[in-house]
Amino acid sequence: MKRILILVATAATLAGCNAGRSAMGGAEQVGAGFGAAVTAPLDDLNLRAQPIPMVLLQAESNPYDLRNLTHCTTIAAEVGRLDEALGPDTDEPPSQDGSYRSEQAADAAAKATLDAIRGTTTDFIPGRSWVRRLSGAEQHSRHVQSAIQAGRMRRAFLKGIGMQRNCNPPASPSWFRPKK
Repeated sequence: MKRILILVATAATLAGCNAGRSAMGGAEQVGAGFGAAVTAPLDDLNLRAQPIPMVLLQAESNPYDLRNLTHCTTIAAEVGRLDEALGPDTDEPPSQDGSYRSEQAADAAAKATLDAIRGTTTDFIPGRSWVRRLSGAEQHSRHVQSAIQAGRMRRAFLKGIGMQRNCNPPASPSWFRPKK
């Protein structure tokens, strides 16, 4: 009985330590993203433009290009470059990062805090939509979204080609099993 009480007390202490560590992690996230949130109006004034990765610009210019994609390894490398720019594809299972609920809650709270700061700093710009149009920020934002869409289209196309050529993932969707 005494051992059980000791184990329960130890588990409760460790859980408390984890919650405190999660809260500190959330505070660090807010601290790291604070500068970008406060300077968000620079994006609206087109003084700080988000760079578009070269792989997305290439996908935008020709999403169905097959040059130099003769082997599964080259297709997989191209899919890898797109994954790096876009994040994981929808066919990929969610990562099991082993995070605790307290860490997930701290991440959500940090994101909400940064969104509120970003919203407050951009709200003071009168006629914000006009400022974005006149400064070119709106056009750049549309170009970024177009490049992202082209990159997603290219990745799907490449995975289809990988399936046709009987390639292993990541040159094909993660659920695909090549025929032997």
